[in-house]
Amino acid sequence: MTEPCQPLVSVVTPVYNGAKYLPQCIESVLVQTYPNWEYWIVNNRSTDESLRIAREYERKDPRIRVHDNPQHLPMLQNFNAALRRIAPYAKYCKIVHADDWLMPECLERMVALAEEHPSVAIVGAYRLEENRVTLDGLSYASHVVPGKEVCRATLLGELYVFGAPSNLLLRADIIRRRGEFYGLEGLHADTDVCYEILRDSDFGFVHQVLTFTRRHNEAATAFSRRVNTYLSGSLGGLVKYGHFYLSDDEYQRRFRQLMANYYRFLAAALFRREGKDFWQYHREQLSTLGHPIRRFRLLRAWISVTAERLLHPARVFRFLRSRARKVTYSNA
Repeated sequence: MTEPCQPLVSVVTPVYNGAKYLPQCIESVLVQTYPNWEYWIVNNRSTDESLRIAREYERKDPRIRVHDNPQHLPMLQNFNAALRRIAPYAKYCKIVHADDWLMPECLERMVALAEEHPSVAIVGAYRLEENRVTLDGLSYASHVVPGKEVCRATLLGELYVFGAPSNLLLRADIIRRRGEFYGLEGLHADTDVCYEILRDSDFGFVHQVLTFTRRHNEAATAFSRRVNTYLSGSLGGLVKYGHFYLSDDEYQRRFRQLMANYYRFLAAALFRREGKDFWQYHREQLSTLGHPIRRFRLLRAWISVTAERLLHPARVFRFLRSRARKVTYSNA
């Protein structure tokens, strides 16, 4: 592939108070083996050194451009604002969050697959999530998969290859057609976008680790892990998109499974004595989906979980020991 024929990739990083990791993120773009890219860094009124760092790189490389929002935006609105910055002649868009980074061959390998298969709207790959490789599950021979198959397997809990925005390459014309690319409600709008785009297009996958995803307490994912928003996200995805991708029997079976898992999770949370924000979140999510928490069902799940704990005293001992440690540390 000669350089004049290479399509332009718009790389986008929305950042808010990401100074700690932003240089590593930017450097990972600069060392890409694929040369034809532009890079937008959109600062969401950061109060740390993010803007200064971005401006320094902008002065060093003309391919880097920085936009400073006139006012702070909610996270998803900021992501949408950042995506509106991509060049009108860009063929692909690569989002990379400020605390993530790209492997050197990321753009080259993803663009090559998309160019070879015009039916592919989204390209994914393995990711290094701290110290483990994730987003696996597709057979090594699967480079292009019908979008409906990927979404069906995802909704059934058999596969998960979407990851976060940093892990995907998107065709830019799809972003332009959608207007507001991400819906403004829910913490898993990025997964919803995949379900919507892949209704009539294919999913491409590069069997190589091409991105790095950081997990730390400063990220929005820290709340997701603590409260386990992924349960409500899975249920919400099923309710919104299940009837399109699944048969009625598959939908009902998966719905019963997810609801049973959800109530077991909530019952176990009673032992952990979760706070008000935990319960408020899950009450609101289940009510929004049309399935508010039923106290009698929660009580049945609690009895079931309690019986299991009594039948496995070692688990009870470990639980009580962990609670005792928390009390000791909090009183230290």
